[in-house]
Amino acid sequence: MPIRIALGEDNLLVREGLRQLLSGDPGLEVVAVVGDMASLRDACDARRPDVVIADIRMPPTETDEGIRFAAELRDTHPEIAVVVLSQYSDPIYALALLERGSDRRAYLLKERVHNRAELTAAIHAVADGGSMIDPKIVEGLVQARAQAQRSPLNELTAREREVLAEIAQGKSNTAIAESLFLTKRAVEKHINAIFLKLGLADAEDVSKRVKAALMLLAETAPVRPAPPA
Repeated sequence: MPIRIALGEDNLLVREGLRQLLSGDPGLEVVAVVGDMASLRDACDARRPDVVIADIRMPPTETDEGIRFAAELRDTHPEIAVVVLSQYSDPIYALALLERGSDRRAYLLKERVHNRAELTAAIHAVADGGSMIDPKIVEGLVQARAQAQRSPLNELTAREREVLAEIAQGKSNTAIAESLFLTKRAVEKHINAIFLKLGLADAEDVSKRVKAALMLLAETAPVRPAPPA
């Protein structure tokens, strides 16, 4: 029995190209082809496909509909697998897709979809309950992990990170002491240790506080989806 597929892609040319690509495989059956998330939701309710192929960006907001719909299906139709097609190689999007589990989920870059073998491999993987992540995304995750492991912020103790978080809010030493229930002297000792571990001991005091805060914010700031092109 062929794998039943619902395809969601707002670009007409890409949508038709994918439909033709998939229709040429006897092991696949395209049961719905739509251009927005609302229609894709209706198709899942009515046609009950085995696999949904969803563009990451679709109307109405054209931001991360594909990922949000995949999360929605976990609750409404957990048996339906999802392959998200994306132009974003930033690992943050793939991690968002896998946030509630990797089973029946695949994240594939659009640059791969012209290759039927790679696309069908992802479809079969999720249909069988597995998962697949584009190799380029995996490479990005490995690089991000390596950079995080080399970060001097890893040298800070839990208390020092708390103090640094207070510094990042622009608080004075006195305010930090009051917030963390420490003496002003203890705060000063923690701050000196932070600057030393972050390689900022020789900088001017104001500059040290700013640079330390920026290092923390660069590591912890959330990545937001890019706006539509």
